[in-house]
Amino acid sequence: MPPRSPSRPFAVGLVFGSSAAVLVVELVALRLVAPYWGLTLETNTIVIGLALFAIAAGAWLGGQVADRRPPAPLLAPLLTVSGVVVAGTPFAVRGAGATGDPTLLLLAVAVTIVAPGALLSAVTPVVTKLQLTDLEETGAVVGRLSGISTLGGIAGTILTGFVLVTAVPVTGILVSLGVVLALTGVAVAVLVGGRAGATRATGVPVVAGAVLAAGLSVVGPGGCDLETEYHCVELRADPDRPGARLLVMDGVRHSYVDPADPGYLDFAYIRTFAAAVDAVADAGEPLRVHHLGGAGLTMPRLLAAERPGTRSTVSEIDPGLVRTDGSILDGSAVPGLEVRVEDGRRGLARLEAGSVDLVVGDAFGGVSVPWHLTTREALLDIRRALDADGAAGGAYVLNVIDRGPLAFARAQVATARTVFDEVAVVLPTEGGADFDGGNVVVVAGAQPLDVARMRAALGARGQTAQILTGGEVHRWVADADVLTDDHAPVDQLLTPYGT
Repeated sequence: MPPRSPSRPFAVGLVFGSSAAVLVVELVALRLVAPYWGLTLETNTIVIGLALFAIAAGAWLGGQVADRRPPAPLLAPLLTVSGVVVAGTPFAVRGAGATGDPTLLLLAVAVTIVAPGALLSAVTPVVTKLQLTDLEETGAVVGRLSGISTLGGIAGTILTGFVLVTAVPVTGILVSLGVVLALTGVAVAVLVGGRAGATRATGVPVVAGAVLAAGLSVVGPGGCDLETEYHCVELRADPDRPGARLLVMDGVRHSYVDPADPGYLDFAYIRTFAAAVDAVADAGEPLRVHHLGGAGLTMPRLLAAERPGTRSTVSEIDPGLVRTDGSILDGSAVPGLEVRVEDGRRGLARLEAGSVDLVVGDAFGGVSVPWHLTTREALLDIRRALDADGAAGGAYVLNVIDRGPLAFARAQVATARTVFDEVAVVLPTEGGADFDGGNVVVVAGAQPLDVARMRAALGARGQTAQILTGGEVHRWVADADVLTDDHAPVDQLLTPYGT
């Protein structure tokens, strides 16, 4: 039996669905590589660039092949092979990531994005060739299917961002999509392709391959204890402290939480944070605090324990980290704490003028402070919300991670100096010249930081540091750029962490 041309509704469905699948793979790939590359502009650029290359290559080559070979028999292999690759993607990427070889990881990411993206993008020109039965309607057919393809991409983007990532783990999304693509390929072989018996026979090993890839991806490395809208979260136990957990998000250590002993601070920068608060506010004095970023809620827990009566609000963008289920991340039992699921910048805009004594900046995407929280405009919002006559003198305490030439850290401090009267920089070593990267704590406000009091507070917390103030900060910043909403190249200023 010769191949049959698909009906118009069937053709529209193939084009719409294959284009949607390409965008699902692209968006989920961003989450899959985040534990290894972080959530940076460079990560987005690589993944989006690979996806666009796949779309262009698939459309071009698909059209070329469709002109040289009967197009109908091409559809089933395009869908089934892409299904196998998509289903195996979690295993391939996590397996490559587990080796620690960046070249192997890049190769795995490239293959698992480009191969299915190109194959699925070839569906549109192949279907278009099948639908071109009248030269008088060429423009209408090409335009219609091109529009349907774009709508499919939009639908895949919305479905992934608002539904799939919220409801289904990354592995489940890719495995399920792979199986659906493979089964669709079998259906196409039956309904469209010629040599129906032979084509149907290929469906069995194809589906088996998809199922095998699914099994491998489930048992592969890189599992999450909790998969949220934004992060792959691991909760690692501390054998020395029963009940305590290390919170790891996308491969980066974010928080250490011991609900039974909130005064135990494992991270050095958190001890510096605590010392900065001790230096700007009298011991035990309750504060009104706003936190940018929640994660394990280490600082709100500490302030509630050491400063009874403290009221803390937290802007945390990831709803998966905001728990009320009695788990280690549940902050509902912390006195005076309100956690709001919101973007940090929008949370700042909600604060009334002079409504808080202290703002704590500890929001991160990977190892980078989200760029829109680094700008002069964002800092102006922080200054507006601070009460300079309040208990902490209207202080802003910020954690910045940088290394190498510290271009981002210097730019962040340069920006803070255009907004706040006094800015101090705390480097986690007495020999500032030897500091080559890590956590830089910035303390900004209306009053100069009492260095002697800060040193005493650091000592009480078991920390030593170099504290830069006044002219030292001016020399340290040098000619660093000021970050604004119009120009804040945070990812470019950061030296790739860990390289």
